Amino acid sequence: MHANIFGNFDLVSLTLWMFWIFFALLIYYLQTENMREGFPLESENGGAAPNQGLFPLPEPKTFKLPHGRGSVSFPNADGERRPIAMHRDSPSTGFPFEPDGDPMTLGLGPASYAMRRDAPELDGHGHAKIVPMSSLADFAVSAGRDPRGLPVQAGDDTVVGVISDMWVDRPEQLVRYLEITLTEGRGKRLVPMQMARIRSDRVKVRSLFGAQFAGVPETRSATEVTLLEEDKICGYFAGGTLYASRERQDPQL
Repeated sequence: MHANIFGNFDLVSLTLWMFWIFFALLIYYLQTENMREGFPLESENGGAAPNQGLFPLPEPKTFKLPHGRGSVSFPNADGERRPIAMHRDSPSTGFPFEPDGDPMTLGLGPASYAMRRDAPELDGHGHAKIVPMSSLADFAVSAGRDPRGLPVQAGDDTVVGVISDMWVDRPEQLVRYLEITLTEGRGKRLVPMQMARIRSDRVKVRSLFGAQFAGVPETRSATEVTLLEEDKICGYFAGGTLYASRERQDPQL
């Protein structure tokens, strides 16, 4: 039989056009899926940005969370959900924003934090990931200097307290925070492990000065730290590298 089904139809051209159409639809799908978080865009003052981009927002998709934590839908247009306490020092665009108060407590700049879920991060079994080492009988310091009992020295060389415990990430088997018992009965605070330097006779935390340790955000529980509390604590210590003193904000060159 000599039947020619397609005749003079260009199958190569059809294949090429099908590929381009598929590729364009793939780009559209991936870009809209990428817009589930962080959109719609906002301007510096918290309002809606005038230019929202080429692609429209996708329809909300609901995700069921594990361990009975309900569900979330994205995009949800919740925005930042907290006031932005700063003002532009000039009406013209391109000028910086100045904080309306202490930027370390307002959560601005390097001290900023995200409004994460105010609940502890869980492991695959539904248990809190980050807990004090004192509550774990099967954890111990196997290498390096055990900082517990060492005094804590701030950036201005003031001794602000003593390391009383270490908070570890159980699945990762890493120390995430050092627990400081502050002097003069000011309670306990957590310092991110990356912001502390363990010496032979002390623990140095240079990002904050002595008087600022009392302002470190506290945890609601003595045995758990929530995702929101983690972000606030890390933001506070990171913000101190710039905002702890006026000298740190001045030009360094």
